[in-house]
Amino acid sequence: MNTNYDVIIVGTGAAGLFAALQLPRDYRVLMITKDEIENSDSYLAQGGICCLLGDKDYDGYFEDTMKAGRYENNKESVRIMIQSSQQIIQELIDFGVDFERDQDGKLLYTREGGHSRFRILYHQDITGKEITSTLIARVKERSNITIRTFTTMIDLIIDQEGCKGIVIADRDDHKEWILAKQVVLATGGLGGLFVHSTNFRHITGDSFAIAIRNQIELEHLNYIQIHPTTLFSRKEGRRFLISESVRGEGAVLLNSKKERFVNELLPRDVVTAAIKDEMEKEGSEYVYLSIKHMDKNEIAHRFPNIYQRCLDEGYDLAKEPIPVTPAQHYLMGGIRAGVNGETSMNHLYAVGEVACNGVHGANRLASNSLLESLVFAKRAVQKITENQEGIRTPVLNECEKKQYLAPSERKRADRKLILDEIKRKDGVFYAKWCDQEDKRG
Repeated sequence: MNTNYDVIIVGTGAAGLFAALQLPRDYRVLMITKDEIENSDSYLAQGGICCLLGDKDYDGYFEDTMKAGRYENNKESVRIMIQSSQQIIQELIDFGVDFERDQDGKLLYTREGGHSRFRILYHQDITGKEITSTLIARVKERSNITIRTFTTMIDLIIDQEGCKGIVIADRDDHKEWILAKQVVLATGGLGGLFVHSTNFRHITGDSFAIAIRNQIELEHLNYIQIHPTTLFSRKEGRRFLISESVRGEGAVLLNSKKERFVNELLPRDVVTAAIKDEMEKEGSEYVYLSIKHMDKNEIAHRFPNIYQRCLDEGYDLAKEPIPVTPAQHYLMGGIRAGVNGETSMNHLYAVGEVACNGVHGANRLASNSLLESLVFAKRAVQKITENQEGIRTPVLNECEKKQYLAPSERKRADRKLILDEIKRKDGVFYAKWCDQEDKRG
């Protein structure tokens, strides 16, 4: 096993994969992931990816993003994301991503909550799978990129000059140290800490605990977004998301009396609050989502994955409303990052959901997540390549090797570190409501 790379990327979601593909082909690159390479939250994204329609759409897109974020957004980050969108989409198409098109070959757009226009590109109702699987295929074609699955980062290797590698553990808890000139964190959010979440269970905010232990700056870790509509279930495990694009195509929310009680296309936090109020008023664990204005063939064509999953659970979207309830979905805060992915530690970058560059403000606008991940991953790599030649090849002395491979029991402590950091802030946007520690230990 090689123990020295030019760049290490922790995470194989959209941000990590896109970063790897932007790096020069003569760089030695290591990617690691805690699970299978496909098991990232990017892979689960249903709705789509935003794209600026043209110059006349800029002000509207900017305002939609700011309004959803409660105007706490970093305006420069928002500007960069929007103005980079068309280039990013073209790169995805060049990589082989297949977005929906009309009979004339023109791209089709949908709309989701908080958007004033139809500006979201999509692939059926599995856009994340289409993008991520395509990027995985391209990464596997690169001989300079090594991928290690079922491998967990348990610490950073740091000296006076900054980050110079990571400590990893495999499924048997065998520990290794690996060095690199620069490290990119693309580890996603913290949904695995919550009982009700749309995230994979293994996405437990490891990077945040590591950042806290190493005095790396965090920002707004309490800005936790709750998705309004997940399929209600009493089963253990990840909650199945009912994409916002379903409401964008006209689905309505109903209470137990089958009365509509909210404008479904308001921003997510507003819709979530309305659902929560309705559930409390009725003493219910869920409300209903109805898409009966579309016939069976339309639903099966536009939302094949959602339609089939509901059938598997015993619900026919074409015939009846389905029970839905809010669940933890996304983190707007994270490791403080600049517009080029820089963190407060030299040679360490953060991109995707793990990073907080301020683009989302206090509440993410629907379908901005995939775009944001790709835009700032690309910018981080540009900064990495600018700095690479000026960084010495890192080494570890024998004392450091022993230090980083010493036994430690951090799993429970890490969970407490993260939850305490959330509680230390005001738990806005239902962080407190959904702050239910996983009792499995």
